[in-house]
Amino acid sequence: MSEMKNYTLNFGPQHPAAHGVLRLILELDGEVVERADPHIGLLHRGTEKLAESKPYNQSIGYMDRLDYVSMMCNEHAYVMSIEKMLGIKVPERAEYIRVMFDEITRIMNHLMWIGTHALDVGAMSVFLYAFRERENLIDCYEAVSGSRMHATYYRPGGVYRDLPNKMPQYLESKLRSKEKLEEINHNRQGSLLDFIEDFANKFPESIQQYSDLLTDNRIWKQRLVNIAVVSPERAMQLGFTGAMLRGSGVEWDIRKNEPYSVYDQLDFEIPVGVTGDCYDRYLVRMEEMRQSTRIVNQCVAWLKANPGSVMSDDHKVTPPNREDMKSDMESLIHHFKLFTEGYCLPEGESYTAVEAPKGEFGVYLVSDGANKPYRVKIRAPGFSHLAAMDEMSKGHMLSDVVTIIGSQDIVFGEVDR
Repeated sequence: MSEMKNYTLNFGPQHPAAHGVLRLILELDGEVVERADPHIGLLHRGTEKLAESKPYNQSIGYMDRLDYVSMMCNEHAYVMSIEKMLGIKVPERAEYIRVMFDEITRIMNHLMWIGTHALDVGAMSVFLYAFRERENLIDCYEAVSGSRMHATYYRPGGVYRDLPNKMPQYLESKLRSKEKLEEINHNRQGSLLDFIEDFANKFPESIQQYSDLLTDNRIWKQRLVNIAVVSPERAMQLGFTGAMLRGSGVEWDIRKNEPYSVYDQLDFEIPVGVTGDCYDRYLVRMEEMRQSTRIVNQCVAWLKANPGSVMSDDHKVTPPNREDMKSDMESLIHHFKLFTEGYCLPEGESYTAVEAPKGEFGVYLVSDGANKPYRVKIRAPGFSHLAAMDEMSKGHMLSDVVTIIGSQDIVFGEVDR
């Protein structure tokens, strides 16, 4: 009889289920994983170091490119850190806009996650359905910032501009009939808020559609139930946050436990798992989409009833309005100085964390009194989750590795930074 031997296998970095550029070195006994060694750094762009060589405002765009599926949530942590050190008060309307877009971002993230996770495990249809809704939310990003992904919409003191009163519409094309054009433009006749409200009213039906396809699906449950079980105690020891921690049954959410912005004025619930397996983490994220929709509805109602300023009136940090800039020399000089030299933060340090879609995303900022940070350190949730890959994979089959990576919902922009 031939002698049994272990295999060492490269998983990625070009593998479609590697969710970025993960390279896993797997030691296999047959098809059973004995060791999983994650090799990271293949996407390293030096974001933290680059931020130390630029005025504060010029690094907002770098935050979008970290977890490039949760763009505005990353911006939120960074601008809050600056505001904390400057002692800036943000207008309430801007806070509600930020929270609304944080939750829109959370839904966008989870739609990308459910589509790719299902595709990794072997379900094709969910991917197509999830991207159908995600496209509408990307249009909301584009309406406020002009960009479909890297918005740079949040600014220290508020947001770049108020919500537009007109939603962009699709134009006539040889590729679509007049009837089809009317159908896709029917909910774009009003403002952006009207469009978001229409989306939030219809979206629960879509979540139910994904749930009908997966939740009680025999094959889906066979692939997820009792895979990579993490106990509540071990989840906390490993530094899990977000759905990874809540999936293990720990009810911890920064939006509730350490509220920021206007989350303490909104009504929503925190879903938690029971077993701590891949299936529980799936259920938690599905319920998070429902709760985010609930928050978006509350924000839309408040924003419709309460017009007002969306930017602080502290002009050491905020630019003059465009009209003044084009007619008044002092305003033009002010604008030029602000966007070239920026502003100085007082000496000190601050750490600000937000409940990003993947977990606790934090920004640690150290200032030496100059117009650029002395040190920027980013706390990426996916980094801690990936560190548990070996422990979560041990004893499972090679095919389960793909399920576990999908369950972690990692994006390498933030892991590698």
